Formats: sequence, C-alpha cells, structure tokens
Amino acid sequence: MPRSTNSVASRARRKKILKQAKGYFGRRKNVWTVAKNAVDKAMLYAYRDRKVNKRNFRSLWITRINAGARINGMSYSQFMGKVKANNIELNRKVLADLAMNHPDAFKAIADKIK
Repeated sequence: MPRSTNSVASRARRKKILKQAKGYFGRRKNVWTVAKNAVDKAMLYAYRDRKVNKRNFRSLWITRINAGARINGMSYSQFMGKVKANNIELNRKVLADLAMNHPDAFKAIADKIK
C-alpha cells in the first residue's frame, strides 16, 4: 500500500501557525520552522503573563491603598487588619479605586475603623 500524507491537514496546520505569526519581524512571520518556534514561545509567555498580570494588579492596588492609608495616619497593614476586624467586605480592588478616585469615601472608611 502506498504511503499516504494528509497534505490538506498539514497545510491547514501550517497556515494556522503562520496566521498567528502575522506581524512578527523578519523570518519569524513567513518561514515555517522559525514561525512555529516563535509562536510556541509567544504562547508560553502569554500563558505565564496572564498570571503575572494578576500579581501586578494586586501589587498596584496595595500601593494605592497604602498611600491612602498613610494620608489618614495608618500603615497598609494596620488599615487592612482593621478593615478585616470590622467586617468591612471591600476587596483591594475597590479600596484602591476609592483611595485613588474618591478620597473622601476612603477617609470615611478610615475614620470608621479607627
């Protein structure tokens, strides 16, 4: 029996990778072997950085809450400890937004927990 290759599927697979490599520089965009490696690496970075992105945002929120807390005479850890102790169920994202965009509301929370 002669050897059969499924060139339709192979071509489709290659086209899919080359389409993902669109916009890359040099041979990364049009040479199959180079493009395949570039796209694989890009997918790894994308997967990893979706998690890193969450860490970065949490860090940003903590920085903003700390700045707001220090204006009201507390450190971040004291502020968050008292927020938890007083059963104020606002997460860091909301607290950071209040500290940044609504300082009067943040001050009201700080005064309530003091």
